Amino acid sequence: MKVQMKVIMAILTGILLIASGCANKSENTKKTNQEKKAETNANFELVETKSFKVKNLRGIGYPGNDNALYLAANDGLKMYSDGKWTRTTTNQHDYIGFQAIESGFLSSGHPQKGTGFSDPLGLVQSADKGKTLKKLAFYGKTNFHFIADSFSGDGLYVISEQPDDALSLGVNYSTDNGGTWKKSAFKDFNADSLGMIAVHPNNGAIMAMSTRSGIYYSSDNGNTMKLITEPFMVTALTFIGDSILFSSVENDKILLSTVNPESGEKKSITFPYLDYDNPITYLTVNPKNTNQMAFTTYKNDLYESIDGGKNWRNLIKDGKTEQE
Repeated sequence: MKVQMKVIMAILTGILLIASGCANKSENTKKTNQEKKAETNANFELVETKSFKVKNLRGIGYPGNDNALYLAANDGLKMYSDGKWTRTTTNQHDYIGFQAIESGFLSSGHPQKGTGFSDPLGLVQSADKGKTLKKLAFYGKTNFHFIADSFSGDGLYVISEQPDDALSLGVNYSTDNGGTWKKSAFKDFNADSLGMIAVHPNNGAIMAMSTRSGIYYSSDNGNTMKLITEPFMVTALTFIGDSILFSSVENDKILLSTVNPESGEKKSITFPYLDYDNPITYLTVNPKNTNQMAFTTYKNDLYESIDGGKNWRNLIKDGKTEQE
């Protein structure tokens, strides 16, 4: 049981010093010819892939400009729609901190070798499935493990692991897509860790954070926080309308539930059985269709439901797709 608990605790290492060898690098403000070529890569295509294996799942989401479930991995994006998987032929970056938004997606991470992008990516945004990346901030300077944004794109949050001139240590937010930043004061936040951030799809001032001692909720960009659940471990969360869909570990069981931040009303969601050492790592709900939702697990499983959690399909098992 102690070993299993260590695994669970590792999921929620939302601690500030999680650099994992991702050292900051000085930003080069001059574009090289190689970088210019990478931004307009003529070799970029989407191709169907019947089977693949991923080593690290970095995030999932439903971008508003597409009809697919996006999976961010250490070797680029995979998209699932109408029973088929597609992947990109280039720009297969290690998309850390992946976040789907209405216009596409945001991410940080490390570029695919040979594509010409500086490492790390800082904060980048794409509206064309990753063919081109718009550099929002900290390009070539910082890698962010924790990024969150409202679906509408009006509330962007990062956890800064190393303070600099633009960011304070801890949670910082921007209301102008990374142009300027403010530190979230986190008043009344009493947890001993920082974890995953979720932002209301239509109101960037409303955010919530998973911790080892429950969910903290804020309606003012994280300046004041309120504990809205019992003090159990929460490994993943996302908004589903005005409520929060989250996974918790309670009494040695992995659970999936919703909670209304205002009323505190909690409802259970049925989902496939998971072993105690295989907790949920990422959750996503399609803001355009809240019956469509998905989650990943510590052991690289991916499940999706299109009927509000009544039925689930196992799309990836142990990092592998179903064999055709």
